[in-house]
Amino acid sequence: MTEQNFSPKEAMIYSQRVAQMSKALWKAVEKDWQQWIKPYDLNINEHHILWIAYHLQGATISDVAKFGVMHVSTAFNFSKKLEERGYLQFFKKDDDRRNTYVSVTAEGEELLNGMNERYYDSDHGILDGSLPMKSIYGKFPEFLEVMSVIRNIYGEDFMEIFELGFKRIDHTFDDDLASLNHTERELQETAELQTADEK
Repeated sequence: MTEQNFSPKEAMIYSQRVAQMSKALWKAVEKDWQQWIKPYDLNINEHHILWIAYHLQGATISDVAKFGVMHVSTAFNFSKKLEERGYLQFFKKDDDRRNTYVSVTAEGEELLNGMNERYYDSDHGILDGSLPMKSIYGKFPEFLEVMSVIRNIYGEDFMEIFELGFKRIDHTFDDDLASLNHTERELQETAELQTADEK
């Protein structure tokens, strides 16, 4: 750590405040997430892995673990379960035989689209709790300070993967159909976005 410009009491209060808020927020997020995916016989890790694999299109197991904030063995084991159910496939690239990659199958993509179409079939406490701020400010909270803390903990690579997924949603999600449509043109646009971000 760099030279301290805070007191031990200030540090403890800050850390505990973040811990308590994070726990309360996660409890609500977990409840919303579990209710949404329950009809599809998935757990949170499995859904998160599908989501990551879909948006990164050829993610390594290490990428899935990093972005999913889970251990590599957890990412691998749940990916294997998804493969057994026909939602995910493992592969090696000709130019990279050391890493194992995963991608979503057509059946997995169909599952994700079905889940998105029925998003509002379950309650979403986090969304409901955010609507008053959306009503007042015209937008959902952006958590810029929290994002900065996460960037400082997990690094720039994590944030790039994090943002790429949401850029893909923005460019491939059809609000009217509530589905992820990834035509060749849209995939090209996403690839161009990623390339532009890397420059």
